[in-house]
Amino acid sequence: MTIRGLHHVTAFTESLDRNLAFYRDLLGLRLVKQTVAADDPYAHHLYYGNGTGAPGTIVTFSPWSDRDETDQRATGEVTAVGFVVPPQSHGYWVDRLGAHGVETARRERFGQPVLSFTDPDGLSVDLVAVDGGDEPWTGGSVPTTEAVRGLFGVTVAVEDPETTARFVEDSLGYALDGTDDGRLRYRSVGRVGAVLDVVRREASGPAPVGPGQVHHVAFRVGSAAEQAELGEAISALGTNVSPVVDRQYFRSLYFREPGGCAFELATDDPGFAVDEDPADLGRELMLPAWLEDRREDVEAHLSPFPVERGTADAD
Repeated sequence: MTIRGLHHVTAFTESLDRNLAFYRDLLGLRLVKQTVAADDPYAHHLYYGNGTGAPGTIVTFSPWSDRDETDQRATGEVTAVGFVVPPQSHGYWVDRLGAHGVETARRERFGQPVLSFTDPDGLSVDLVAVDGGDEPWTGGSVPTTEAVRGLFGVTVAVEDPETTARFVEDSLGYALDGTDDGRLRYRSVGRVGAVLDVVRREASGPAPVGPGQVHHVAFRVGSAAEQAELGEAISALGTNVSPVVDRQYFRSLYFREPGGCAFELATDDPGFAVDEDPADLGRELMLPAWLEDRREDVEAHLSPFPVERGTADAD
């Protein structure tokens, strides 16, 4: 059984205001869901994606105030998140990001043009200018001709890339697509979020938890039955696999690959329109059914949500 690419990537942010300004207003992604963190109903959890919040287009963030200021090089962590943008769009993005004080660097990997920069929390972001991807969000501040078209992939840094590589081949069905300057590129059959790059990093400790850090990477499975079958196969390799957890918009199970990165298998269904009209995604705070009777208490403890900026005219 083969994974169909990424479902979403979840990270931490120090400031919801800056996070919204960057991912919604600058990168032009749609805020598809305001809800609360699965393990802390008093903390926001924001989901960004394309117009429908399709699997493979989603990045999510929860607040985390404690920043690790050490210079320790960590292993078992996601070091970059990549998005697909149209070919020849890098000039637009250099100008747009530069106008907002974001420094960019152009490079080439595997013969593909990559524009790299960091978000306000220090998370590395790559815009990969290639054909493909999913339908972009057309209601944001970025012209459709230049807009982000979903996830391209992620880069993971581990001490033993070969062991991690064997794991993603044997358990997730990824296939080696090539090597470039020590970087191993693995690819799934998915239309979006198909790339998993593995790089070597000698480190003195595990990945920290805090702003700018990715908490986990979720991979797409088409059904609960497929999820169960994959979970059993991963468990048979000697990896601890969590029970299935209902996350309202998908069902999840979690595990760590041998290098220490936290992975998830997430179902496509039921999706983000299960509790909101598709036209109204992201406009109101949505709570899981088991928290609705505590809504007043939850809202009283949540930090103030940044004032809605709306969608600026395309520039």
